[in-house]
Amino acid sequence: MRVLVTGGAGYIGAVLCDHLIAAGHQPVVLDRFFWGRKPLEHLQVETIATDLREAREEWLDGIDAVMHLGGLSNDPTAEYNTGANWQMNAIATERLVALCKRRGIKRFTFASSASLYDTESSANEVERTPAMCDETTALAPRGAYSLSKAYAETAILAAADETFAPVIFRQGTVYGWSPRMRFDLVVNTFIKDAMLNRRLLLHGGGWMWRPLVDVNDCARVHVMALEAPLEKIGGQIFNVLEENYQIRQLAMLVAGSFAIQDARIELVEAALPKLVRNYRTSGAKLSKTLGFTPSVTVLESIENMIGKLPPAEELAHPRYYNVRWMTLLEEVHGSQRGFDAIY
Repeated sequence: MRVLVTGGAGYIGAVLCDHLIAAGHQPVVLDRFFWGRKPLEHLQVETIATDLREAREEWLDGIDAVMHLGGLSNDPTAEYNTGANWQMNAIATERLVALCKRRGIKRFTFASSASLYDTESSANEVERTPAMCDETTALAPRGAYSLSKAYAETAILAAADETFAPVIFRQGTVYGWSPRMRFDLVVNTFIKDAMLNRRLLLHGGGWMWRPLVDVNDCARVHVMALEAPLEKIGGQIFNVLEENYQIRQLAMLVAGSFAIQDARIELVEAALPKLVRNYRTSGAKLSKTLGFTPSVTVLESIENMIGKLPPAEELAHPRYYNVRWMTLLEEVHGSQRGFDAIY
């Protein structure tokens, strides 16, 4: 199949393109390429360098399926400019869905977020064992990122019918190595901090829970949906995770992996941040419906990332951190133009 991948040069998208090609499909990448084209330099793929908000029907010429990963990708990025976040994550998604329906494109996967399950935590205390959430759990999203994803999900499911069979993946926090590497995701951040500072900060003691998934398994489920019978998955929501972990568990796994290399990593308690995420999810539905089993554990991914780390002096480069890179782009393009002009 010829597959349009929005955000195809991003952290997950670049890995997804690899998986699509390996499975015999032809990805067409739609991206603004803010982090350059290097993440795709090892691939021969058609690209469309444009803004997701400028939805055009000609994007879909010759396209058999759409994998929609484009938009702002986490809480800090969304809070950096809530207006741009809403335009891209919510409104642009709604428009893309309408174009797909008009063109008769049935297969459509959407990268949503498990953060939709998050519940409010007090400023001084974290619930040690939050309830396990499945796809039927009532949602009460908070924060710009989760609210935009919830709107997009509603719009996608409202459009589902016999001509349009979308699949929504509520992805856990992603970790692992990607050609468009990020060090502002929890496991990846711990590895970077261990390398640079030899200490890991456990905010609130690190008791918060998160569902985690390796970037390769995250990409793999989109490909599985591309090849699954539509009657099994159309109009469905699936949680995607390897396992649920407490943040302190992740810190201990990273510290232990460095200890094998005779590097002592200190674990330090720190104050809770303003926005505390604390939730667990069940992956039973995805396993039962698509037969998905995780192929990469967090420990295996940690070892892989440690072996691929760039030199220590390069780890602090803004290109590895979404908000820092956006701030740098603003400075380069002129602060008077602002984030919206860049986007």
